[in-house]
Amino acid sequence: MEVYVREGEPYLRTAHGIMICYWDGIIHYGLYLAMMAAIGQRKSYRNLGLFWLGSLMMSIVVFLLGNLIGKYSSDLSPAFLLNLPYVLIPIWAGVRLFQQPKALPSENTAFSLSQVAEEQRKRLYQRPQDVALVLVLLLTAAFTFFRGMMLIYMFYVLPFFCLCIYGLVLPGCSWLPDWSLVFAGAVAQAQFSHLGSSLHGRTPFPYQTPEDVWWSFLLTNVLYALGPQLLAYRCLRCPAFFLPATPAGKKHQ
Repeated sequence: MEVYVREGEPYLRTAHGIMICYWDGIIHYGLYLAMMAAIGQRKSYRNLGLFWLGSLMMSIVVFLLGNLIGKYSSDLSPAFLLNLPYVLIPIWAGVRLFQQPKALPSENTAFSLSQVAEEQRKRLYQRPQDVALVLVLLLTAAFTFFRGMMLIYMFYVLPFFCLCIYGLVLPGCSWLPDWSLVFAGAVAQAQFSHLGSSLHGRTPFPYQTPEDVWWSFLLTNVLYALGPQLLAYRCLRCPAFFLPATPAGKKHQ
């Protein structure tokens, strides 16, 4: 394996490559086992799959672009083509996941039309938890804009922060629970890789985080990663606000 990494894919020896391998070997591997267990027990694995999809897609986009335009671009070998399945499989898996029906709520969490209507009539100021979440998203969006140097965040994450705020203000945005899971997985993977590689010894010295700002750097970036996780949790815990209207007398499922 040492020979393969040195000769075939040397970019895996960089700090960012090492962090991606750690995430693959721990988080993705754990998600694979959890999804396999759910399939074996005939339970829904859709939510786990959407989180995995976002995490893997973020990893792939940054990893492949970095290799194609980074300092190892001139050293790419045919082994780079082994990454092709990591592009095609998530696309296929994502289509399958979004086509699956959402997990049916239990009797305790099924919502009647009147309950959904009551929840969706509430203004934002009547939902203090959503007010706090909107403020968190506004702060993270501002942080993304002013930092601006991580272009994937700038062009994709920042617009989605704005869409999330829209979905928390106006009722019936049924797309938000699913995409909040994809978004949470993507940001979790990106922040882990960013934090780890910024502090790793293999990062060139000019790009390493100075020791005197380690704690502020860690706190800021951990809080940044926390916002999308809270959004996904809120959408899954109480989805009535995001449900579309249905014919009277039927329960939302």
